[in-house]
Amino acid sequence: MQLIRNGKFVEDDFATVGDEDALPEGAVIVSLERWQKEHDTLTARNTPLGVRLKSGQEPSVIADDLDKLAVVALEFPIYRNGRAYSYARLLRERYGYRGELRAVGNVLRDQFHFMVRCGFDALEVADSITPDIWTESVGVFSLSYQPATDDREPVLSLRQRLAARASAREAV
Repeated sequence: MQLIRNGKFVEDDFATVGDEDALPEGAVIVSLERWQKEHDTLTARNTPLGVRLKSGQEPSVIADDLDKLAVVALEFPIYRNGRAYSYARLLRERYGYRGELRAVGNVLRDQFHFMVRCGFDALEVADSITPDIWTESVGVFSLSYQPATDDREPVLSLRQRLAARASAREAV
């Protein structure tokens, strides 16, 4: 798997560690179960931490610990399961999470644009994804109909702003 962070292909600084695996030195991403079981040990480490949430694990369970987490990885188990989109919005908008929000699992190229709009700033993608495919996929839509965590102006707001500008010119 490759990692795209903030639109660039980068080396992954984090090791994803299984529940029974020994903790390596350096940055790690652990399951929610391991985070809950070994909370004190993990927070005592002087290395960046991440937690991976499965599709049915709501972000409210880690909300009080978000300041301790450098990464929250949200799993897309199959393409039909989009709970991670909602969880990403909750983490960014309700809980104010500013760390890395990573999409993992079944991350498909036709979803890149929507993942970024929902607040993901890192995506684990298949080795077949190239920078050209990434650029094409995230730029496929030039306008958006609904507000999201990105700064894109929705079409309705754009229309209202343009109509107000036209009315102001007519009034002169």
